[in-house]
This record gives sequence, structure tokens and C-alpha cells, in this order.
Amino acid sequence: MPGSFRELLLQLLPLAGPDVELRVDVLSCSHRDQELCLLTLPFFFFLQNVRIDPNSISFSMWKDIPVPFYMAVHFFEVLNPKEVLQGAKPVLSQRGPYVYRSFRYKTNITFHDNDTVSFLEYRKLFFQPDLSNGTEDEYIIVPNILMMGAAVMMENLPNFVKLLLSGALAGLKQEAFMNRTVGEIMWGYEDPLIDTINMLVPGLIPFKGKFGLFIELNNSNSGLFTVNTGMKNISRVHMVDSWNGLKKVNYWRSSECNMINGTAGEMWPPFMSPTSLEFYSPDACRSMTLVYEQSGKFEGVPTYRFVAPKTLFANGTDYPPNEGFCPCMQSGIQNVSTCRLNAPIFISHPHFYNADPALVNAVEGLHPSKDQHALFLDVHPMTGIPMNCSIKLQLNLYIKQVSGIIQTGKIKPVVLPLLWFAEVSCLPQPDSAEPLLWEGGAASPSPSAWETPLWINL
Repeated sequence: MPGSFRELLLQLLPLAGPDVELRVDVLSCSHRDQELCLLTLPFFFFLQNVRIDPNSISFSMWKDIPVPFYMAVHFFEVLNPKEVLQGAKPVLSQRGPYVYRSFRYKTNITFHDNDTVSFLEYRKLFFQPDLSNGTEDEYIIVPNILMMGAAVMMENLPNFVKLLLSGALAGLKQEAFMNRTVGEIMWGYEDPLIDTINMLVPGLIPFKGKFGLFIELNNSNSGLFTVNTGMKNISRVHMVDSWNGLKKVNYWRSSECNMINGTAGEMWPPFMSPTSLEFYSPDACRSMTLVYEQSGKFEGVPTYRFVAPKTLFANGTDYPPNEGFCPCMQSGIQNVSTCRLNAPIFISHPHFYNADPALVNAVEGLHPSKDQHALFLDVHPMTGIPMNCSIKLQLNLYIKQVSGIIQTGKIKPVVLPLLWFAEVSCLPQPDSAEPLLWEGGAASPSPSAWETPLWINL
């Protein structure tokens, strides 16, 4: 991406004239140097080519992102499933990464008279064995996500319903933990439990066929975005006007938490200030805000670094504005069950970084680290184009003993990490610091990684 970005910026500069060096100098312009930069850059030419316009230089890059994306998935294997059933603390071992190449492109692009454009963005994923530490055929012991999720969801139903489910689970030889391949967990496996649950509790899990965490990711889109083009007001370019026709969502308990703020997470308006940036994440079902941390440079290009505040996943007790996202448990995790069919799903930073220590201490095998697990986003302030990012999120399942469902044993309540992932769009050479890239190094210019491909069928 850095090369593509530099090439794009050079195209945005005047294409003729002897002052080539002056034009290239705009690459090193910071927010404070805007007036000086504009002396060497025809202002209107620049504005015409950073807005969303089929005639602009940047349009093809916006439509079909020219750089490859890579998604590295790390699973948490449960090493002591029998002991966990008896009430022991889960012992986890991180497996992977399993790396996938992602291609992204926009379709159904429709321009409207009110300075907006609508689009669907699709993606395709392809496994990259040469970049992975393992294959999709490897087996991993993880919670029986479908069974344990359904058990918690049915906790408050009449006992006879839970006893019926428990009997059905016994007949199907379902257990609290399963030994499945990476490919099955990712892309789906046949499970007769789906039909059984739908028969006992119609509508509890409104899908049929295979179950997999990423089963609908390939050739999927994240909903119909309508964003500002910047044709009339450049300060509004890329800002979301609506998502799936909605100005607000209805997942949360406060108007503020239901607001759709910021951009779609790909680019931001030019001439940014060092304060904060916002974007709407359909898969997190909410808008998110990153805060300015510091100025820097990425391969010679000035950037503003934005990071996740500790309040991002804080509960309402620690941060009252988040009360609308509750009911909550400890700080550092967000309950997304209200927008995931009431499944007991939580998102967090990897290894519960920046979370309540009680979450880390409830299991063994986690080692939260700012270098490896914190997220940040480096944006070129003059254009609003991301230059470098480290976007990582973790998916967790709340499990516990449920009275009447004997398969849940004596499991103590715990928010159990399932996997975490990092999305990048640049890779080092095979003999370079690849582990650093996946584990915690600077990643890619791809904030759209916030469109987290998780819990597709939950």
C-alpha cells in the first residue's frame, strides 16, 4: 500500500511544470504545514481527486482496492476439556496463524442527487499455506460452539425443554467440547443438532445446513453503505449517510449507542485534526471511536496515529456512556448478543488486552501485550488515507453449567476466548520478520479490517 499511496499522491499533484521537487515535497506535509503545501499544490485539482467521483484519479482505487489483504487467524485450543467439565480452569494454547488472502471489490455503485453514493463491498478469501503455521486439516479442540451457545440461550426456558434438549444431545453424542479441523470450524460442518434445536425451539437459530464461524464470509458483503461523495462538501467525503437504509441501528439501549457515526472505515475526509476518528462497524453492530496518540512517519510519509482508548470496551460502571451497550460483565469485553441472535458472544482485544485482569486470570495461557495485541491506525492527515494499521480483535464465547442440560457438566462461568485475528495488507519477505507482523508488528493500511468477519451464523 505505501507504494500505491505514494503513486496516488504523485498523480494528485500537477502533472506538468519544472517544480517536480516542490510537488514531491507535499508527501512530507503535516497538518501544520497545510498552507505551505497548498502553495505547491493546485487546491482545486487536489479536491477534485480526493472526492468519490468516477472522473477522479482515486476512484478506481476506491472501487477496487488495489492492494492484497491478508487475514491471520489464531485459535485457542482447550488442553484440558475433561477437567473443565469438572469445574477446572481452562488451559489454552494458541494455534496458528492460519493465513488467508482477501480480495475486496465494490458493486452496485449508485450515485444519488443528494451528494451520496451507495455500494456493496464484497470479499473473497483464499488459504495461504506457505504463510501459515499449520494447515486447514489440523484438528483443534474447542468448545462445541453451537451446543454451548444454545445451552446458555435456553437457560431460562422451562426445565422440560432443557431436558428434551439434553436427551437429544445424548442421542446425537454431542459433548461440550469438540475436536474439529480448522477448515470445519472456519467454513462449516454438517451438524444434526441444528435441525434438533429448530424443532425444539423454533427460531432459536434461524438457519439450516452447515455451521461455521466464517461460513458466509466468502462472496459476502457487510451491508448497503450510503456515504457522502464530497462533491459539494469535501469535509463530508466518506462519511456514512446510512447503512442498509438506516440512520440509526436498534441494537442498544441508548440513542447515543445506536448512532451511526464516521466513515465506513476505509478512508476519512482530508485535512484531519489530531483529535479522534470514527467509523461504523456492521459486524460489531456499533460505531467506534479511536483517539489521537502521536504524530509520526511511515516510510517518510507523515501520519497521525489513532489508538483504541481503554474505554472502547469498558462497561457502564467504568465508563457511563457505554451503559447503553450493557448488560455487561467486566470491563474490556463487549456483549454483542443483542445483534447476534442473542448468542452469548463477546468481542475484545486479543488476550484480553486492556481488560479487567479477572478475565485473564479466569483461564491459563493468555499473555496480553501492548506490542502484540493493541490496535492502532496511522492516517495521512492531508488526504485521510490510512497508511499503516494494526487491527486485531478477539471472539469469545460465554460458557457455564446450565441446569437441566447435563452435557454442560460443572463448567464454571467463564468468557472463553475462541480465536483472534489480525488483518494486514502488506507482507514482508519470507525470510524477514513475518512472526512479528502477525503477532504484533505494524500491519497494513486497511482500517476496513474493522468489518470483522466473525460469528457469521451466530
